[in-house]
Amino acid sequence: MAALELEWIPETLYNTAISAVVDNYSRSRRDIRSLPENIQFDVYYKLYQQGRLCQLGGEFCELEVFAKVLRASDKRHLLHHCFQALMDHGVKVASVLANSFSRRCSYIAESDAHVKEKAIQFGFVLGGFLSDAGWYGDAEKVFLSCLQLCTLHDEVLHWYRAVECCVRLLHVRNGNCKYHLGEETVKLAQLYMDKLAKHGHQANKAALYGELCALLFAKSHYDEAYRWCIEAMKEITVGLPVKVVVDVLRQASKACVVKREFRKAEQLIKHAVFLAREHFGHKHPKYSDTLLDYGFYLLNVDNICQSVAIYQTALDIRQSVFGGKNIHVATAHEDLAYSSYVHLYSSGKFDNALFHAERAIDIITHILPEDHLLLASSKRVKALILEEIAIDCHNKETEERLLQDAHDLHLSSLQLAKKAFGEFNVQTAKHYGNLGRLYQSMRKFKEAEEMHIKAIQIKEQLLGQEDYEVALSVGHLASLYNYDMNQYEDAERLYLRSIAIGKKLFGEGYSGLEYDYRGLIKLYNSVGNYEKVFEYHNILSNWNRLRDRQFAVADALEDVNTSPQATGEVVQSFLRSQNNGAGPPA
Repeated sequence: MAALELEWIPETLYNTAISAVVDNYSRSRRDIRSLPENIQFDVYYKLYQQGRLCQLGGEFCELEVFAKVLRASDKRHLLHHCFQALMDHGVKVASVLANSFSRRCSYIAESDAHVKEKAIQFGFVLGGFLSDAGWYGDAEKVFLSCLQLCTLHDEVLHWYRAVECCVRLLHVRNGNCKYHLGEETVKLAQLYMDKLAKHGHQANKAALYGELCALLFAKSHYDEAYRWCIEAMKEITVGLPVKVVVDVLRQASKACVVKREFRKAEQLIKHAVFLAREHFGHKHPKYSDTLLDYGFYLLNVDNICQSVAIYQTALDIRQSVFGGKNIHVATAHEDLAYSSYVHLYSSGKFDNALFHAERAIDIITHILPEDHLLLASSKRVKALILEEIAIDCHNKETEERLLQDAHDLHLSSLQLAKKAFGEFNVQTAKHYGNLGRLYQSMRKFKEAEEMHIKAIQIKEQLLGQEDYEVALSVGHLASLYNYDMNQYEDAERLYLRSIAIGKKLFGEGYSGLEYDYRGLIKLYNSVGNYEKVFEYHNILSNWNRLRDRQFAVADALEDVNTSPQATGEVVQSFLRSQNNGAGPPA
């Protein structure tokens, strides 16, 4: 008993010693740098806790000091706290470190190969930290410097390093929406892969194909993304880093979701969540990554309530790790904003959704240029929310102001999407559809019709006649014809088409069916077909009973706390479901 009571004493003595060193920081600054990395980090963390950010910034801006701090890998989440606090304070430590590393690489260009190899390895660690922290532009600079060093030696080791560098470079370019440069990075990686193959060497392609899948997914090239996710899954082998396995599973799951392969998506993302929690812990950013993708899956299978809960958990983790004005926090706010908007759409309670949408925009505009593509989706979500608030507003002047604000946000999002992806893209089509809905609220019916038709045409050509996205736009056009243009025959035809797609993809209890059913009830009332009114009242009543029984699970994470399958079994199960013998995509 006495021993247990005394367990706290060594920790307290240690903390007292750390505090004493910090109290005499000015005199002991040089001596601190000679301490073991874990102790040195604890001294710096105490500076952070005491709010002495200028002194901490002075230390972290020195490359040698930060290199040592990075070796305290078990304190990485605490390092993120310190780093983010410095960035919020105005200390541009990320760019200072990236520039310092770039200069160092220039200095050692003529040095021996082992000196360059050491620098490359450190660059991977530094760039990896900056990437994990969301400072993609600075991470990109570090990886470009590493790549430059790799090109100075035309030999096998440096070809392997160049491939690894390209994968890391592709990741940060994807994260920063630099998709054109990402495509160039893929081509360069393939060149080095070919060099290795010609000399009898083989590099594992799982990480590269996973990032290529992410690139294609971001560009809405869903068929290609799906094909490459299959190739990435084929590359998962025993001994591959868990982080790579988790990321490939995540990307493959998202590709399956947009291809409406929901059973495959569920198996993949649940296993990714399980692996991340088991390996990294429930407070790690990688776990939050998997939760965001799990939320994406849940939202797309119409389990909206659970998606909100999962997105909230992911946001909580990211705020606890990063806090402050961080891009990872912003994306989690945006995802939660949209799921909350969908969840409470029929209630008209949008305060929480609006808070998260505005928080996302505030963070992104603080960090990135005002024309950055990441703003397109955040502005779109805020515009959708403002439109609904305006519709429910009883003050005409306020309603007009909110609708105009929504209009400005939608136009800005559309321009950003067209600049990045062009006219013929799913993302662009979504923005046209959103404008169509808004114009209907603004009573600009011809403009609304034009936008909806444009959205439908693009989506049909890219996704096919029976995709979920097509059904959404078809339903919106039906609503316009029914409620505002009195084109009842066209509206009926479109409602029935939207219902057929929704039931085929999601079943009889799909949430979107409510609006189509209510639209048909109104339509049949308008044309005096009361037999059909009675019929669809009964259908709507049955739908309500189905919804009450559906998704009754209390906690969506209960399913993934234990995994019944090993990773190899999950991979093989997925691959068996594909067409055997299909080669890699062109």
